Amino acid sequence: METLVDYLIRVASHGWWRVAIELIFIGLVVYWAVDFLEGTRGERLFRGVIFILILGFLVLKLFVGRFGFERLEYLYNGFLVAVLIIAVAAFQPEVRRALMRIGQSRFWSSASQQLSRTVEELTSAVTDLSAARTGAIIVLERRVALGEFIETGVRVDAKVTAELLKTIFHPGTALHDMAVIIRGDRVIAARVQLPLAEAGGAGSARLGSRHRAAIGITTGSDATCLVVSEETGIVSLVENGKLTRNMDESELRKSLANVLS
Repeated sequence: METLVDYLIRVASHGWWRVAIELIFIGLVVYWAVDFLEGTRGERLFRGVIFILILGFLVLKLFVGRFGFERLEYLYNGFLVAVLIIAVAAFQPEVRRALMRIGQSRFWSSASQQLSRTVEELTSAVTDLSAARTGAIIVLERRVALGEFIETGVRVDAKVTAELLKTIFHPGTALHDMAVIIRGDRVIAARVQLPLAEAGGAGSARLGSRHRAAIGITTGSDATCLVVSEETGIVSLVENGKLTRNMDESELRKSLANVLS
């Protein structure tokens, strides 16, 4: 306890404003990391690593420093190096994605061009699927992560293209059934099982399983859904559990631009 009190006294001697700035900076870094990893398997791993490091730090300060266990301190420092190496290997996909995000649109390409391309690819895919009366349901992830649903499907992690989406939903393919989830400009997963809206709610009794799934996922999150009816080819957009039917190409393009921006 005395060691902790001494530590707090030393912290207070540095000036409250300096300590506050440091804590805010550390908090922002941790928040950015958690937000970046949210909805992925790396999120749980990151939290586990943070817990181990904090626990080890407290043990080091409260016991090792007080009783002079120099060998334990030496082993803990070596443990930190091992954790760093393991983290780099374990977070390889996330590190690669972070570096790609740093290197993309801000410096070498325009974010508006990327947005426009994604909108056009989605509009083209949905228009062609509608003309062919090929059933489809496309979920556009927004702020609320859909990791729990992504885990039920098949990971794709490919750039959004009209050809890819039409291939996925083509009847007879292994992934055509159920939903596709899109995050930003990437198709994250296909053949994703979504929760169905309860029969009888919001007029869902007259709707098919795709429309009920779209209402179900948008009711429980801020996601937006595109649904192509297999029977009529009608394109519907679903937000906040509300269904907008008979979307033409221009309306679809405008709605997608608003959603993705």
